Formats: sequence, C-alpha cells, structure tokens
Amino acid sequence: MWIPVATLDEFRNGRLVVRVQGEKTPVLLFYTGEEVFAIADICTHDKNPLSDGPVEGETIQCTRHGARFNLRTGKATLPAPRPVKAYKTKLEAGQVWLEV
Repeated sequence: MWIPVATLDEFRNGRLVVRVQGEKTPVLLFYTGEEVFAIADICTHDKNPLSDGPVEGETIQCTRHGARFNLRTGKATLPAPRPVKAYKTKLEAGQVWLEV
C-alpha cells in the first residue's frame, strides 16, 4: 500500500524524518534532487539515529561508530550486525509516497 508521507517543501538540506503509522522506528527520507530514498532512522549497531550522518553517494554513515548503510537497500557494513529497513518511494508532483 502506498501512503503520502511528506512534500518536498518539508525537506531541510535534503533530509526529513517522519513518523509512519504502523512503523516502530522513524523513517529517514533523503532527497538527492532526483529521487527520494527512505530507510529506518536507527543504526542496528547501537540504536543511534542515522539522520545526522554524512552521506557519500548512496551511503549514510552512523556518527557514533562509523557503520554505513546503503540508502537504496539498507545494506550495512560493520560494526552494524544487520541492515536497516529500506522502503520503496515515489515522487509525484512534489509529494513523497512510501510503500508500507
């Protein structure tokens, strides 16, 4: 099911954290200027939010211990023990939609 979660006007520096009904963890939305990525906003290593981490390409880094997560797939690198949940997104007329 696709649900509307934000508009592009709400993003600051390409980022926005939203609460999605039915999801335990906030969702980090990252807008590249062309597409929107969406992942759970929590490091699987120590529960630190990912939303303030540096982004390089399609990877975001946890500021606490350096684990990296792919914004498209959620795939993780050590010390994170597992990936984060990644969501499919679509952008239509400035509205961001999330598949849940």
